[in-house]
Amino acid sequence: MTSELDIFVGNTTLIDEDVYRLWLDGYSVSDAVALRVRSGILEQTGATAAVLQSDTMDHYRTFHMLERLLHAPPKLLHQLIFQIPPSRQALLIERYYAFDEAFVREVLGKKLSKGTKKDLDDISTKTGITLKSCRRQFDNFKRVFKVVEEMRGSLVDNIQQHFLLSDRLARDYAAIVFFANNRFETGKKKLQYLSFGDFAFCAELMIQNWTLGAVGEAPTDPDSQMDDMDMDLDKEFLQDLKELKVLVADKDLLDLHKSLVCTALRGKLGVFSEMEANFKNLSRGLVNVAAKLTHNKDVRDLFVDLVEKFVEPCRSDHWPLNDVRLFLNQYSASVHSLDGFRHQALWDRYMSTLRGCLLRLYHD
Repeated sequence: MTSELDIFVGNTTLIDEDVYRLWLDGYSVSDAVALRVRSGILEQTGATAAVLQSDTMDHYRTFHMLERLLHAPPKLLHQLIFQIPPSRQALLIERYYAFDEAFVREVLGKKLSKGTKKDLDDISTKTGITLKSCRRQFDNFKRVFKVVEEMRGSLVDNIQQHFLLSDRLARDYAAIVFFANNRFETGKKKLQYLSFGDFAFCAELMIQNWTLGAVGEAPTDPDSQMDDMDMDLDKEFLQDLKELKVLVADKDLLDLHKSLVCTALRGKLGVFSEMEANFKNLSRGLVNVAAKLTHNKDVRDLFVDLVEKFVEPCRSDHWPLNDVRLFLNQYSASVHSLDGFRHQALWDRYMSTLRGCLLRLYHD
């Protein structure tokens, strides 16, 4: 009597998403096993502790071998050693480059250097994120920065092309790279209420409007030919912003601007009296922020200045967010009715970004 036996042989690499998450979170094999036991996996599968230990170690070995490929994601797609379906490849890449909000807020705007890396022990203690995970996230930020820093063209597109990230994650990395390159201060106490999402929103606006890439042309200064189109702020634009000082230095222009805004908003703002009384101080604050952006330190302190010069005064007078929106819209638009002002395009380029950022920074 003969028996027939069907045999299937495959070499697809098995990826357990839960174990992958434990590995990414920096847990040791023993800690990962303990967490898996606590999840009830032994009861669910009928496996023994020894089998679970072996399974976890096997997965960790696989992830360790995959890690060098994850450092350059296109290599993962083209290698032949690991047979991994495309959907799984995308999952491995996306989760490897994902980051914790608490961690990125600690390093956002800092130089991605050895000096910052030395602080990871303290960041790990403060955030409760394992040191190993902190190192992975920091190294990912630094790796992406190094790859794209000399590239021309769209920062988001370059990141997607070289790291195969989703659009949302690529945009987040573009913000991280942009902030690291321009060293924006984000760690001051008065900025702690702001989330990474708030800063990323502002970064996207600045990339779209204040960089060389925003105007779609190469720099005219021969010494600036290596400037990245999306990473570097347009220095000529920042220099030109000094021209906006006439809006507050010229008393007639300042009075006319105030009159136009007050006439348009009378009866529409719940805080009209406060706005009317503080108009000149608010206007001086917004215009002086622009005029100071020729200096690197003032560029770094942009968000500190916006909170000090606009957000805090409005918050102390209890402006509702909608009143802030109405004011900024009218404040920006009224400049077009000032006959003596000749820098309308420059003003629009500045205020279109500033208005969006201020509305995002304002938490009433």
